[in-house]
This record gives sequence, structure tokens and C-alpha cells, in this order.
Amino acid sequence: MPVNDLEELKKQIRELQEKEFVRPSSSPWGAPVLFVKKKDGSMRMCVDYRSLNEVTIKNKYPLPRIDDLFDQLKGAKVFSKIDLRSGYHQLKIRIADIPKTAFSTRYGLYEFTVMSFGLTNAPAYFMNLMNKVFVDYLDKFVVVFIDDILIYSKDEEEHAEHLRLVLEKLRKHKLYAKFSKCEFWLKEVAFLGHVISAGGVAVDPAKVEAVTEWKAPKSVTEIRSFLGLAGYYRRFIEGFSKIARPMTQLLKKEKKFVWKNYPTHDLELAAVVHALKIWRHYLIGNHCDIYTDHKSLKYIFTQSDLNLRQRRWLELIKDYDLEVHYHPGKANVVADALSRKRHCNHLRMEGMVPKLREEIAQLNLHIVPRGQINTLDIQPLLRTQIEEAQKDNEEIREVKERLAAGRAKEFSTDEKDVLWYKKRIYVPEQGGLRGLILKEAHESAYSLHPGSTKMYQDLKEGYWWPNMKRDVAEYVALCDVCQKTATGYDSIWVIVDRLTKTARFIPVKTNYSSAKLAELYMTRIVCLHGVPKKIISDRGTQFTSHFWEKVHEALGSYLAFSTAYHPQTDGQTERTNQVLEDMLRACALDFSKDWERCLPYAEFSYNNSFQASLKMSPNEALFGRRCRTTLMWSKTGERAVFGPDIIQEAEEKVRLIRDRLKVAQSRQKSYADTRRRNLEFKEGSYVYLKVSPMRGTKRFKVKGKLAPRYVGPFQIVARRGEVAYQLQLPENIADVHPVFHVSQLKKCLRVPEEQAPLEEIHISNDLTYPEHPIRILDEAEKRTKSKVWRMYKVQWSNHTKDEATWESEEFLRTEYPHLFENW
Repeated sequence: MPVNDLEELKKQIRELQEKEFVRPSSSPWGAPVLFVKKKDGSMRMCVDYRSLNEVTIKNKYPLPRIDDLFDQLKGAKVFSKIDLRSGYHQLKIRIADIPKTAFSTRYGLYEFTVMSFGLTNAPAYFMNLMNKVFVDYLDKFVVVFIDDILIYSKDEEEHAEHLRLVLEKLRKHKLYAKFSKCEFWLKEVAFLGHVISAGGVAVDPAKVEAVTEWKAPKSVTEIRSFLGLAGYYRRFIEGFSKIARPMTQLLKKEKKFVWKNYPTHDLELAAVVHALKIWRHYLIGNHCDIYTDHKSLKYIFTQSDLNLRQRRWLELIKDYDLEVHYHPGKANVVADALSRKRHCNHLRMEGMVPKLREEIAQLNLHIVPRGQINTLDIQPLLRTQIEEAQKDNEEIREVKERLAAGRAKEFSTDEKDVLWYKKRIYVPEQGGLRGLILKEAHESAYSLHPGSTKMYQDLKEGYWWPNMKRDVAEYVALCDVCQKTATGYDSIWVIVDRLTKTARFIPVKTNYSSAKLAELYMTRIVCLHGVPKKIISDRGTQFTSHFWEKVHEALGSYLAFSTAYHPQTDGQTERTNQVLEDMLRACALDFSKDWERCLPYAEFSYNNSFQASLKMSPNEALFGRRCRTTLMWSKTGERAVFGPDIIQEAEEKVRLIRDRLKVAQSRQKSYADTRRRNLEFKEGSYVYLKVSPMRGTKRFKVKGKLAPRYVGPFQIVARRGEVAYQLQLPENIADVHPVFHVSQLKKCLRVPEEQAPLEEIHISNDLTYPEHPIRILDEAEKRTKSKVWRMYKVQWSNHTKDEATWESEEFLRTEYPHLFENW
């Protein structure tokens, strides 16, 4: 502690002893002391009671809300503020607790006999005292917040009486005010960080200055401090949470602290996008190469996890025929030097000139003595061709005649007599113009063979002809390149051995027939592992077909199916699917490959990795050892067992695997049993069937208050196994498999007189139902600097009005035009 602070410490301890607020102590407790400067420049002695506060039982006496206090000031015009002198010191501490307040100093150990600043329960106890003292005046003409007292009145005469009553109350309870900090007969008063007057409550300018001059935070702790100060005035800032969201996001544990407008990766990509926009007229239609010292940009086109900004920029980049190359910064000294200069003012540039001359000289540039500047006057050739084709076209002439007669209001002509449909030029079927436009939009160097939807959306911005959408779809469907280059795989067939946990991942298409799957099954499974005795699968249409059944009947395999809508029946495969998704996602991020190219590597990694239930890898269980890798080159070793011993070792390994699987299954069953209820139903009784909203149409964070959880009731026809029941379903959902797991059922407590019809919802085969908009409740406009959107508030089926959502006019008119009939 500095010498000046020691003098202040000695002085304050002496004053506290004279007032009998502290006394020498021999307590086993002891807290350190520090000084804090007050507003008037004097020093306040503070004791660091953090260790004591951690073990103190907290007093939950409520402190008043600032907003509630200010609400009481309506109509007040005259104010006075009283600040108590050392308010906490006017409360005595229980004798048994005095030793706990001990604090250590250079001059010995002391303890408080009165309430000290820094004790966790001090505000609560003092607030309790003040409320008891002024209980008759609170919310009438007195506001109290700990040791700050505000007296408010409508006029000066009334205020004089209020002041007298408050001062008498303080005298009666021997509470003393510090006159230098008291203010009386004010028209405007600063109280609790706000300025209060007859005109209302405003922010204290001193606090605003503190916020505006706050330096940019460099850590999560500094952000939390700033938000604490700024959030105190959030009621004065419209949309405070939205404005502060970028900072509050940085407070999350998993969020990396980045105090920049864009992350580094986005800044590097933004530079590329900026350059493409500036030089678009040179680059469009030509191949160009981009050299960057940011290596990850090289893989931007194959990244699977992109944010919205990156996706938007990627759509723009796809208009160009370009290739990204990695070029280290050290190999591009000029650009690297310029990019690292923070400010390029004249003073800095003067210091850089000699070095720049040196670096530019290394580039081996030469000067052309005579130059010539050419200008290019580019004419839109396609536009000219369309205008010429319109002149002699019979179809165009008929449309113009109808337009002149007032029967084609959606069409118009410009000053050149060119026909337009709304804001899109009419392309006649003449000279192969439509085919030329389709080819350019699909096969040019900067189109990259888009799908029919994207291609149509791009073309409809500038062109129109009858049945244009159909022509686009046909053109894309007949494109040979698209048919040859696209793998078309959209699913993965996962097959797992129940004993060794060996998995095979086969890329397939959802429209594969049972015959195609049977062919893959024979080549990928039977030829490698032989014919299985038993197969458990889901109820996909390919696996429940008559053909699939006959194939396995011929092979001698027994088919079993998992219970409908209960994936836990085949939990092993479901868990494998989760692991596979994580592996493919990581593989696509690390190696920038498509998922079907990563699949063989994912299969090898899965089978060569340790399985907790086996206590070995699947390959080790299947082949007797792990497959050799760069990390396990010597560990696999050579086989040291030969002849009959191999058979004995294999039998022992199978026995060991089965024992370990039994232990693992028992452990997993015990986990599941903690959340499971024993439900049993009798044949002939009635139950409700669980349904849920369709995933593709789910727009809400929680299910609607009116959304049906169950439909029915339906009668139980028979029990299937230990945990499944067959129901009598109505004809409108007869396609649904009638056997359900017990977890999907709910007991019906009454016996219906007749079969209750389904509610007015359409139940799909997967027990989901769609949600549709019912009515429009309100409309509003959403404005930006360059555009205005009309938004409509819509109530959805199975949801109350409180759960209505705002949707754009374009979306509603496209998907649900009937909503506007009665609006």
C-alpha cells in the first residue's frame, strides 16, 4: 500500500475507533483492505469481504425496481434529495457475528461493531430498515433506494410539509444526513443515474458520455461490463436487444471472441467479390484466375457449412468462370506489404517509397514509349436480334392488336415499338432465339448447368414467352451433361452386423427398385460376408415388397421389421446413422469432397475405430486384428497362431464378444428403464394414436396450443409381441401400417359408442400432418433504404391468434392466393 494510503488508513481507523464503529480484534477471520476514490476526491476505505460473502446465507429481501420508483413521480414538479451519512454504520451487528467482520491492516487486526460496506446482506438489511421507517410515506411523496431518499411534491407549499415530515422521521429514528450531499427545492434532480423533472425522466448526460466514450472491448469481461451500463438505460433505446445482439452473442461459452465487422475468412472473400464487381465488364464470359494468400478460399466451392453472407456471395461468384489458386504472401511482397499498412497517409507513404521502389524493381516491369487508348462501344447483340425478330412476327403482331384494343393490359411497347410483358421483353419463336437463350443460360462458361428452378428464376428477370417455365424444365431434363456428371445419389443404405458391429455404407437413390437393391445387396454384402440368418430393417416400401421377400426366402434369410414409427426397435442402426452423419460432415469440411466420395473413407474409419460395447474395433472382431494404417503400422504385427489354434482363438473371440455385448445391452437397458413406463392394454380397449406436425411445414418453435397431439380413439385388435399393438384404423388412413409401439399410444378412459372420426386434418403415412394458413389478421409495410415489402400477419391451423406469424405478400400470393379473396 502506498505511503499516502497508509496515512489515510491510520486516520480513518482512528476516526472509526473514536466513534466506536471498530475495535481491535483477535478473530480467526481476516479480510484485506483497499481504498476507492469518491466523487469529491476523498478516499473511502473498503474491505474485501468476497470470501466471507461466499459462505454467508443470503437475505433475499427485494430491492425496488428503478422503473417502479419512477412511475410514482407522475405530476411532481418540486424535488429534494437526502443522502444519509454512512448509512450502513447506523445498523449494529449481532455480537456473535462481529468477529466475522474482522479486517487486517498494517496496524493490526480490527473488527466492525456496525454494518460495514461490502457485506453481501448489507443492502437488503438497510433497505428493510428504510422501508419500515418511511412505510407511511412510500408511494405518496417519498422514494427510497437504500440510503438515497427523494421527496417529490406538486407545488412548493406541499413540498415544505413533506420535507418537515421526512426530517422529523429521520430525527425520531436517529438517522443522520450528510448536508453537503443533500439538495432541496429543485426543479430538476439527478437520481439513480437519471435526470428527473416535471417534463419526465431522462438519461443523465454524464452517463451517456461514459457510454459514448467507452473504448472498444477486448474481452468477454469488458463486453459484460459495457452491456451492464448500457442495459441500465435500455428503456430509452428502441430495439435495444436487437442492437446489442452481436455483443450478447459473444457472451456464449462456445462462441469465439472476434471483435471485427467480419471474420478473417469473410474479409478475404469480400475482397474477391469487390474485385469481381469492379472488373465485371472485363471478366464476365472469360476465364480468370484468382491468387490469394488465404488458403481456405481455395475450397470455398466445396464447403458444406456456409453462413448466409457466404452463400449470397457464392451465388454472385458462380456467374464467373474462375479458378482460385493459393499464393503465399511472401511470394507477393507488394500486395502483402500494402495489406498490412493500417493507414496510407502521406507521412507513412513517404517512409514506404524507398522500399516500394526496391520491390517494384524486382517485378521486372517495362515502359511502353508510345501508348494508345481504345474505347469499345458494346452493343447488346441478343437484344438487337430480339427487336429484329419482333418486326416480322405474326404472333407479335396479334398481341399488339389486342393491346391496341385494350384486351392485353399486361403487355406494353416502348419508344422503339418493342413488345414487353410487364418488365420482360417478349421473345418470339423465330430464328431459334428461345433455344439460344436457353443454351446461354444453361451451358455458358458462367452458368455451370443450373437446375430448372434456378435457371427459370434467372431468366424471368429479363425474358418472357408463353410456356417459358415448361421449356426451361424440358431443356434441363434433356441436358446430356447434367445426366452424365451428376451422381444422383441422395441416400445411404446402412447395413450393420449385429455381432461384430461391422458396417457397410452403400450410396443409393430413393427411387431404386427392389430389384436394384437386391443386386447391390448380393454384390456388396453376400459376396463379402455370405448369407445372413436374420435381417432387421425398417418398413421402407422396397423392403416390404413381395420381390424382396421372395429373394430372401430363396437365400434362406429370415426377415423381421422394426415397429412402425419407433426407431428404437433397431437402435443399433439408428446410432450408426448418427455417427455416419457426423463423420461425413467433418470429412466434407476437412477434405472439401462430396459426401459420396467420402463414404468409403467413412466406412473404413468406422470399422477400424474402437467400439465401447465390443471393447475392440469391428475389423478386429471380424478379421482378428485391426487393419493396418499409417498410425498402426507395427501394432497389427504378424499372425503368431496357426492350424487348429486359429479355430480355437476365433471361437473364444466370438464368445468374448457375445459376453461383452450382453453386458453392454444390460447397461443400456438400465439407462433406458429410468425413463420408461410400463404400459399395457387389453384387446378390445380403445387408445389414442400420437401424431405430429409435418417437419417440412413446421414454422413454430413449439407445437401450437390447438395442435392435435393424438387422434382417435381406435380399438386394439391384437397384441404383437411384448411392446406393440395392432389397431383398427379407419379407411382414410388405411395405408398406414396398423402395428404401433406402446410409446405411440395413450389410454382412452371412456368407451366410445361409435368410431370417432379423425379431426379435420390430413394424416400422412408417417403419422404427420401439414399446417395451413387460415386467415389474414393484419398487414404492414417493411421498409429498407431501397425497397418496401408488404407483410401480412397470418393465423395458421392448429395455432391461436397469439401464435400468428408475419409473412411476405409474395410468398402468400404464390403459395396461398385464396387468403386474399376476403381480405
